[in-house]
This record gives sequence, C-alpha cells and structure tokens, in this order.
Amino acid sequence: MHVFATAGHVDHGKSTLVRALTGMEPDRWSEEKRRGMTIDLGYAWMTLPGGEPIAFVDVPGHRRFISNMLAGVGPVPAVMLVVAADEGWCQQTGEHVQALDALGVEHGLLVLSRADLGDVELAESEARDHLAGTSLAALESVGVSAVTGEGMAELRTALARVADRLPEPPPVPTRLWVDRSFTVRGSGTVVTGTLPTGAVAVGDTLEVVPSGRHVTVRGIQTLKASVESAPAVARVALNLRGVAPEDVPRGAALVATGRWHSTAELDVRLRSDAEQLPREPLLHIGSAAVAARLRRLGPHTARLTLTHELPLRVGDRALLRDPGQVGHLTGVELVDVFPPPLGRRGAGRRRAAELDRLLAEPGPGTELAVRGAVRRTDLVRAGLLGPAEETPPQAVTAGDWLVTSERWGHWRAELGAAVQEWAAQHPMRPGLPRAAAVRRLALPEAALLDQLLATLPQLRSDADGVHHRDHAPALPAAVEQALAGLQERLDAAPFDSPELPQLEQLGLSEEALQLAARRGQLLRLARGVYLGAGAIDRAVVALGELPQPFTASEARQALGTTRRVALPLLQELDRRRVTRADAEQRRTLVRR
Repeated sequence: MHVFATAGHVDHGKSTLVRALTGMEPDRWSEEKRRGMTIDLGYAWMTLPGGEPIAFVDVPGHRRFISNMLAGVGPVPAVMLVVAADEGWCQQTGEHVQALDALGVEHGLLVLSRADLGDVELAESEARDHLAGTSLAALESVGVSAVTGEGMAELRTALARVADRLPEPPPVPTRLWVDRSFTVRGSGTVVTGTLPTGAVAVGDTLEVVPSGRHVTVRGIQTLKASVESAPAVARVALNLRGVAPEDVPRGAALVATGRWHSTAELDVRLRSDAEQLPREPLLHIGSAAVAARLRRLGPHTARLTLTHELPLRVGDRALLRDPGQVGHLTGVELVDVFPPPLGRRGAGRRRAAELDRLLAEPGPGTELAVRGAVRRTDLVRAGLLGPAEETPPQAVTAGDWLVTSERWGHWRAELGAAVQEWAAQHPMRPGLPRAAAVRRLALPEAALLDQLLATLPQLRSDADGVHHRDHAPALPAAVEQALAGLQERLDAAPFDSPELPQLEQLGLSEEALQLAARRGQLLRLARGVYLGAGAIDRAVVALGELPQPFTASEARQALGTTRRVALPLLQELDRRRVTRADAEQRRTLVRR
C-alpha cells in the first residue's frame, strides 16, 4: 500500500479531489460538511491503474487546525500538494510546504485544481517559485478539475508513477503513531494510524508510549479489509485488547516491545532559522504534539525537555512550533535521544561541541568516543547500530557495555590506585567498599566493577570490599597492645565486659574491636559488648550448674555479670542452639 497526505490552502479543493479519486467522503464530521471545510483528519482510498491500493490522509487546510494537519502529514511518506488554479499560491500553502520540507518529505505531486476556472500554467509557475529550494522542488505537476473531470485520468497515472518511485520503508522496528482512537460495539478499542515502519500481526504485543502499558492486537484492518498482518507502509486500524480508547489517544505511539528508547530529553539540530522560537514550544512528531522546554546549546543545536516521553531514534525529523504565533515552524533533527545531564558551569558549551562532532561524523564509533562508555542496546534502540552489526573496533566489550580502550585503561589504573589509597588510610579494613569504588571511578553501572575486576587478577572483591589478594586487615601496634590487655582482663573475669567509653579510653575503637572479633580474638555480642574468645564454653560450664530450666536473672547471677551482657549472651547461646527457650523465656542447656 502507498499512503499520501493532502496539503494546501483551505478551500483549494483537497477533499473534493480525494472524493473524485476514491468515490469516498473523507470529511467524517457533520460540522465539516456543514461548514464545507476539513477540520479533522479524513481518510479514503483507491486502486491504482496497476492494481496497487493507495490511501489518502486528507488534512485540514485552515491555519487554525494546524495541529491536526501536522498529525496527518507527520508519519506519511508522500504528499499531494493542491493549489487552486484560480487563486494561486496562498499563505497556508506556504506553511504546509514549510512543514513538509522540515520533515524531509520529497515525494508527491503538485496538483493544480480547479483547472476549469483558472490559468494552470500561471499557477504552476508561481508554485514553482515558492517550491524552489525546498524538498518538494522537483514535484511532478498535473492540472485537474474535479468538476469537469479534466486531467483526472492523468492524475491517477501520475499517482502511480510517484508510487513506483517511493523508497522502501527503512529497516526500523514497528512504531505506529495513533491518529484516531474510538470504541466499536462488540469489538472494543480501535486505533488507526499510518504505519511507516515495521509490521503488525494479530496476536502481537505492543507497548503504548508514554503510558508504558502493553496491549495485544486482536484484529487488523487495512482499507476496511480484515488481514492477519500488515507490513509498512500502510493505513491500519487495530483492534486492541487490554486498553480503553482514552488510554491510547491521538499522539500516543504503539511500538515493538523492547525495541525503542522512550525519552523526555533529547538533543536536536535546528534545521532552519529558530531565532523566533520561544522557550516553551510545541514539538510535533508523528501524530504527537508535546509541550517542550528549549535550551539553546549552540548556534544550531538545542536541548529539549518534554512533558512526557516519546519513542524516538537518532535521525528522526520533527517540528517545533510557537503555540502563540500561528504558522511559525522550525524543523529539527534528533541527534541524541539519551543525552547526558547538563549540570556544571560550561556544560552547555561543551555539549554543543560534542553535538557538532556527532553531526560531522555520525555513527556508533563517534557516539562511543564522545561518551566513553555506552550500552550496546542503547545504540541499537537509538538507531545507531544494527542488532547484528559488529561493535566499533576501538571498543572494549564489558557485558552489554561498550567502552573506549582509553576509558577502560583509565578505570583499571584508577581502581588500583583507589584500593591502595584506601588500604593505607584504613589498615583495619583495607577493602575499599564497592559503592565507594563505583563513585570514585564514576562508573555508569555498578556491574561494570565486576567486569573490571575480572581483568585485574591482583584484586578481589568479597564481603570486606575490594582489596589486594595478599592484603589482610592489621591492627596498629598500640591497638594490639590494648587488645592484649583486654584479653587478660576477660580471662580473669570472663563476663565483665567493659562499656564502650572504657574501651575507647583503652584505645580500642568499635572498628578495632570488630576486626578482633572477625579474627577470632574476641566474641562480639552487640555494639560495645565484647567477651573473650572462650566465653561460650565458660558460660556453658557456669549455666550447667543451675537447675534446668533457668531464668535470665538466674543466668545473670551465675555468670556474675549485668543484664547488658547476660541478655545478648543468652540470645547468642540460643542462636548457636546451645540453649533452648520455652514460652516463658526459661532456658535449658541442650548442648554441654
């Protein structure tokens, strides 16, 4: 199937031509018929002389309905530009051409309508002057009259010639911009749109953007005929399961699950004079119209922050429109759909230089060089790398990440230095915490730390952090001496644990005590509660002399200690299954 959008000034005969070509009424609403003008999008179709179907998206010509017009032409690859021979070129015609040129539409026909009422040659000459320098400059032209039938046969033949020249749809995953959403009795939710890429089939699961919901395709129609599947390019109506019409409004997109990157921040190239753009323009892409905030980066580049996410790829064409100034449009080309944050002073200027480089040398290699590290799946979803395409030669592959050899070497060296510095500053716990290592290296993902460690055999990561394999925790000599004194004290009074302030006065910090406990020199019961290494065995002997079962108070007296020590010690005995507590918290020794 081939799909054409109409374009041109209001009341130049677009809908009349579509009606004459197809025998169908594109204006669907009673208000349109009453006023004699297209307000919303209309649809009709015909069969070309060679038997191929061609569908028309009839858009409104009145400038007050510019958003509806842009929703219709956004996803369509070809245009039927209509200029009335008796009126000639008009302002809205120019605005439509400005939009089509910005979107890169270059295929179609220049149709001089109402040939029975005006000078076709003069109207064409004037139109050619206005089209010069645009993507539509080379359009074939034909003069017609829908009233008398003059030129209608030639128009059908010309449409067939243009259709034959249309390029194949790009090898891009499915993305359908919804232009209508409604309910059909007995079927449920139905959406329509022009499918420019990919394909849809009955049973497919698609993601709705921006909501993130997933829907199942129950049925497909193209030109009111039910089909099992539809490849691009096509006008399709999809019967969806699992969603209400209001959940897939005009401007929503249905995309292949897991194949698109949805974003609300993007960096763009401004393709025309944008000096008059406000800080808060509207972004038009496909059938979507989204409010945006614009930050200029360079003379021809900008950062856009959208009010909600859209599924976008590098190279997509879009339009920016001043909502307060009818007719002012600026074309943009998407350069980066997962841009870095702009924080520090001068970040905008540096980002502008990066975008200039990406524009001068587009491709995954430049993207990698600019970022230093990037996920392969991000490059694929952004349209910068094919799913089966080889990685850039300068890339180090680490899981799903591609990293420049320079960045990888820097990370390796920096990790080794960070581990060494930490060990020197923290001899009692020489393992650099993993989170600290990730922050120090500014790794984009914590999993990259393990990829790095796999290339550094002298380092290991365990519960103590990242450290040299032969580096063990050590206590300073003064701390070892204080620890020996504490052990002597606990040998004499095994359950008389000094309180934390006393321990600190001895030069034993909580960190030092924990290390001693890990080394088996002490038994840690709770913060600030430490006993000698043989405390469990000595407690068993003391408690074994009590009548069984015994209370916590009886245990405290037998051990000659305080509740501060007795209670956590009894809990430790329970944990080790040396004692067993009953419902009344009376304990019995079960292991002696």
